[in-house]
Amino acid sequence: MIIKRIFYNFAPFFRYLMSKKHKIVLFRYSQTGQATAIADRICEPLLEAGCEVVCKTITPVTPYPFPWSAMEFFQVFPEARLGIACPLQPIDLNDVQDADLVMIAGQSWYLSWSVPLHAFFQAEEIKSYLRGRNIVVINGCRNMWVKTQQLTREYIANAGGRYVGFIALQDRAANLVSVITIIRWLFYNKKAATRLLPPAGVSEADIEHSAVYGKLIGEALDTGSFNELQNRLVAEGAVTFLPSVYFIEENGYRLWGQWAKFILKKGAYGSSARRPWLRLFCCYLFFVLYVVSPIGMLFFYLTYPLRKKHLQQVKRENSSILVMNDEC
Repeated sequence: MIIKRIFYNFAPFFRYLMSKKHKIVLFRYSQTGQATAIADRICEPLLEAGCEVVCKTITPVTPYPFPWSAMEFFQVFPEARLGIACPLQPIDLNDVQDADLVMIAGQSWYLSWSVPLHAFFQAEEIKSYLRGRNIVVINGCRNMWVKTQQLTREYIANAGGRYVGFIALQDRAANLVSVITIIRWLFYNKKAATRLLPPAGVSEADIEHSAVYGKLIGEALDTGSFNELQNRLVAEGAVTFLPSVYFIEENGYRLWGQWAKFILKKGAYGSSARRPWLRLFCCYLFFVLYVVSPIGMLFFYLTYPLRKKHLQQVKRENSSILVMNDEC
């Protein structure tokens, strides 16, 4: 009788708990709007299911331009590749202390995170906030995301967060073609297709399809278990590993690191002293892309049987939730 009376008195509270929706905070940085479009599409099923999504924009104190000039674009190369943060506007976290999930959306620059994303992950108040929280990361990139993924794992581990999902949507055009289309987009704000070139960036079809990832995230929230989330995301195409592209990325990452350190010694960000060396890097970059890389690709395919086992391991390490977050 006493138990029945207790249940009756607390029934409204129990109903409230059962009907309470999940709260999600979305941190995002986007120049072109692509990362925002992807994140918004992923969030649509969550909103439809009654979840509360609180958006927080990552904003540099000095905004980066869009469209870029060529020199402005290359000026950020050393900082992006080496993970040197820029000052950010403060982010108010008071209204998201009770969030059930953290989502972070952005883009790769120079085979690493964009400078504002480096700054975000390195901020002490953000690291404190991420500690102990479930985190899903969204990267809208050209086509090279593996090194960004590896760095993301380090950032989240250092913050004490739980890395439960990674989505990398990329331009599906051939590598050398996407170099041309991304330049048209970033320098001239021309994204649309031409008679000879496809549209730049992640396709509208892939952005539209990303709503599926939102449904999977919602299901993980409902069950309270993220153990299988990454595997389910991968099965729906959230991550595509291209061995030939990774071969270019792996080699470029090492060489670009040497260039970045060399240029950084010549002057700080925005310094005119580094401009001649940035121009030299630009010439080197396009020479490697259009002269050296085709030869490198021939070498890659000739030696692919020798690389296959290693490449399969890299794919597993950067796609599997078991590797990304051993605690899950």
